[in-house]
Amino acid sequence: MADVTIDARRLLCPMPVIRVQEKIEELANGDRITAICTDPGVMHDIPAWVRVHGHKILSSEEKDKEYIINIEVAHS
Repeated sequence: MADVTIDARRLLCPMPVIRVQEKIEELANGDRITAICTDPGVMHDIPAWVRVHGHKILSSEEKDKEYIINIEVAHS
């Protein structure tokens, strides 16, 4: 199982979502991604994209003006 971190700091939506999407395409079921972002819009946009594509949000939090979202990959 892979644990990958995506640094999407200073990127505005939709770029963080696109970075997550590109990385998920490279990963296998059960792999995990942590996206670290500074655009507060990701707290809605990434979970919405993840749900539509059947993946799973493990956690999301705001810490020191950064938004950290943990995702588990689940390809259908």
